[in-house]
Amino acid sequence: MALTAQQTATVKSTAPIVKQYGQTITTTFYRNMLSAHPELKNYFSLRNQQLGAQQAALANAVFAYAAYIDDLPKLSHAVERIAQKHASLFIQPEHYPIVGKYLVGAFAEVLGDALTPDIADAWIAAYGQLADVFINREKQLYAEAGDWKTWRKFRISNKKAETDDIVSLNLVPVDGKLLPAFKPGQYVSVQLPIPELGGLLQNRQYSLSIAPDGSNLMREYRISVKRETVDKAHSSTDDLAAGRVPGVISNRLHQYKVGDEVHVSPPCGEFFFDSVTAAPDTPVVLLSIGVGATPLVSILDSILKSSNPRRPITWAQAARHSNSLCFREHIRGITTKSEDVRNLRRAVFVKNIAEADQKGIDYDYEGPLSLATLADDDALFLDNEATEYYICGPEDWMVQMRDQLVGREVPLERVHLELFRTGDA
Repeated sequence: MALTAQQTATVKSTAPIVKQYGQTITTTFYRNMLSAHPELKNYFSLRNQQLGAQQAALANAVFAYAAYIDDLPKLSHAVERIAQKHASLFIQPEHYPIVGKYLVGAFAEVLGDALTPDIADAWIAAYGQLADVFINREKQLYAEAGDWKTWRKFRISNKKAETDDIVSLNLVPVDGKLLPAFKPGQYVSVQLPIPELGGLLQNRQYSLSIAPDGSNLMREYRISVKRETVDKAHSSTDDLAAGRVPGVISNRLHQYKVGDEVHVSPPCGEFFFDSVTAAPDTPVVLLSIGVGATPLVSILDSILKSSNPRRPITWAQAARHSNSLCFREHIRGITTKSEDVRNLRRAVFVKNIAEADQKGIDYDYEGPLSLATLADDDALFLDNEATEYYICGPEDWMVQMRDQLVGREVPLERVHLELFRTGDA
């Protein structure tokens, strides 16, 4: 049922309160809901809970909904991002009433008498409206996934070290059935049990680092995983249960061997390159730091495998050392084939140059990735009003790159960021 005009106005009027108390409300919400429904812990990252990232992201999302409830199209990107994430975790319609109950309950617990019956009723109606939006969109995504209705077992068929702390894992389905293709740039969720915590399930999203097959059916996927540094003094089971241990899934995947099995969900994500809607001569600029190269190498390889491999492309990548450049040999191999990729420009930035590093081979520029340097070399295609920009790396850096591009009069809709978190940036 649609909100009344009065309910819409009431919810919007609470935006300042939600902004002030949002994280207290969402922290209370998660505590109460997960205490009453411990089975839902399988859907949430222990690490993000401990860091407060999940609570902050939900608080930002709730505030944005209140602030723009009378102009919902402004939230379309955030809604799509969240729906895609939900679909990758197989969130179901029956989960939404549980969330609604404890979210409104958290409002009441934190705000007390300030939550009048009219405000409570307005928020109940507003949550119902938002839940319907997600349920309907996720229903579409599940339909697009076809028979892939739940977590599917995959076997690691190959394991390759890309750098000292990044490995690529080729994954083949145990059932032997062919896999759906995906849009270059999308991700899958990987789910692993944590035996030390009684088999608690944890999930993490990994960008697919392989180009989709043009036949729309594939035999395998590939993900590339970065190992996180763990303080051995804080790596006990208690630390793990409290979410104080980083890289729980990634570091375990580094220990997995060829033949080991994992559970995987269908490809999802709103961050992708769409060759259908992009004109054949539309330039593409790919900007990454570290393991952020994973979705971008999928986009790059997809373009080079397409019927239009001569689309103007800039591959700009940065790392601390040349030997920590993800897909270093792959990119070097591509760029040496000048006959096939004459429109591909490589711009590799390395902060710490080694004595053996050769400019033009191991790196192109010394220092951090610089848009000013790229612009001076006409590698950003700023004069072309159709150029699309894809950015992946640490979130603060991505936002910085986006803001710099917008400052150079690039429209926001042509700048694409890979954001895995629940909120928007």
